[in-house]
Amino acid sequence: MNAIRRVVTAAAAIAALLMPLTVRAADPVDVNAIVPMTGGAAFIGKGYSAAFNALETYVNKHGGINGRPLKFVVADDQSNPQISVQLFSALIEKKVPVVLGAALVSECNAMRAMVKDGPLLYCLTPAVHPEAGSYVFSADPSTNDQLAASIHYFRARGWTRIAIITSTDASGQDADKTIAGAMALPMNRGVTEVAHEHFNVTDLSVQAQIERIKAANPQILIAWTTGTPLATVLRGANDSGLQIPVYTNAGNLTYAQMAQYHDFLPKELYFPAVACVVPDGITDAATKAATNTYFQALRDVGVKPEYIESVAYDPALLVVTALRALGPNVTGQRMRDYINGVTNWAGVSGRYNFRTTPQRGLDVSQIFVARWDGAQNNWIAVSKPGGDPR
Repeated sequence: MNAIRRVVTAAAAIAALLMPLTVRAADPVDVNAIVPMTGGAAFIGKGYSAAFNALETYVNKHGGINGRPLKFVVADDQSNPQISVQLFSALIEKKVPVVLGAALVSECNAMRAMVKDGPLLYCLTPAVHPEAGSYVFSADPSTNDQLAASIHYFRARGWTRIAIITSTDASGQDADKTIAGAMALPMNRGVTEVAHEHFNVTDLSVQAQIERIKAANPQILIAWTTGTPLATVLRGANDSGLQIPVYTNAGNLTYAQMAQYHDFLPKELYFPAVACVVPDGITDAATKAATNTYFQALRDVGVKPEYIESVAYDPALLVVTALRALGPNVTGQRMRDYINGVTNWAGVSGRYNFRTTPQRGLDVSQIFVARWDGAQNNWIAVSKPGGDPR
């Protein structure tokens, strides 16, 4: 039984969060997180929970929070926005200063609508776009920047005829907007959308959409969806003989998926990536050091590092940094102001500067384009940060 990590069901979490607590000097400093430990997005929540566990272990070996132990309290939203809202409401009632989560766009958007003057809500998805100065933060470079850098890379490779297939859920809707915005940038002039198809994440086949894409004669396919729906798209492309490079989102940067989809992976499969995914591409010494610490922290708790854990790791470490600087009784406002004052902070996803990129800290200059290398069983950087080919 893991003594330093507690996963609670939605009903139990709401009751527990509202119980009065007596704080003693030796009590742990709790940091609350709402992530999907069950339901359709459980693979994401389990990765986030592993990151919290690794960071908690590491921090407590190195002094904790000013001598007090750190404890991440993880509540399971069951991949359900309604439950996310219930859990978040209980934490607001408890007047906690910060909440990490949720993992899905629909959940985080539902929660952010509840934030007025705190707590600080650190959404663990790059597809949420908070207003500058708000109490809502978002992990990783935005999907806008991920796509801008990647399409810039495609254009530099001579791939100007692009086909797109996106899911009809909130993530796919965000992708539709951001792809259009990225293609309209001056840096991507000359790139053409030759086909744009949609599908439901529950569809068992996308054969008709793939046939229309194939008829448009694209040079690369953007398949913006995560998990099992990506398998549906890749299998459809393989069965139709569509033999072109495929680009998908960072949520698919998992070893398990690459192994599971081995038989129908395209010859060239590309992703947007942050520094820790492609350590071969890191040139900044501080980012390299942060990444090495992250790798070791995860290995110390028996976890093979990959992208999913990194999405939660940097936000959680930023919160820990703020708690160490401001003390455990910090308010949401002071934590918001502290993090938005952070500049030149090295994390596993790159160099953060919240002055230039409020609520996020990372911009297009921290994005690599990565390719899956089956022979090495790993991702390799094919671009410099920002999208220029290596």
